[in-house]
Amino acid sequence: MKDAYSLILTAIESGTYRPGDRLVESELAERFGVSRTPVREALQRLETQAMLVRDGRSLIVASLDHNQLAELYTVRAELEALAGRLAARHATPEEVRVLAQMVDEDRRAKGDPEVMARANKRFHRQIHLASHNRYLVQQLDLVHRTMALMARTSLAAEGRGDTALAEHARIVEAIAAADGQAADRALRQHISMAWETRLRLEAQAGG
Repeated sequence: MKDAYSLILTAIESGTYRPGDRLVESELAERFGVSRTPVREALQRLETQAMLVRDGRSLIVASLDHNQLAELYTVRAELEALAGRLAARHATPEEVRVLAQMVDEDRRAKGDPEVMARANKRFHRQIHLASHNRYLVQQLDLVHRTMALMARTSLAAEGRGDTALAEHARIVEAIAAADGQAADRALRQHISMAWETRLRLEAQAGG
């Protein structure tokens, strides 16, 4: 059975629906082949999670202003760094090998920002799981879900793909070495560079 909530959330994350787009219950039901009741419930849930906001009687995909982005990256840096420290302590050899394989495979995606963005999300999700802390994983899921409201990926910036992959490699090295402090530093630097890149993109766009 199709889950209306997951279908709509995935559509937002993939950019099918972008910040400012209006979501119409009947259109969503037809697009996803589900009845209107689960769509209505999914929209209510997404509104509660601040993924959607009211515009009169309509619901539109929320957008993040500069201050919200700054707050989001601050929280993300702290949580990702904690995930890195815990992964360095608890990751199994198999999990470390999967992370290393991801970095190797993602090098082939260079030049395609959207593919790299999906690969980046998988890479970070794997670190979250390797932390072996379910409550941290839940909080990071919330952060990454909110990041879907950003209109474009920072990996679209020229040269960012190469540097991001190099940062990923350093993160994996620290986790493989069971060096929690190094993993913490590497992840903080990685998130800081992503935020700096996004600031430059926003400045170039004039908004």
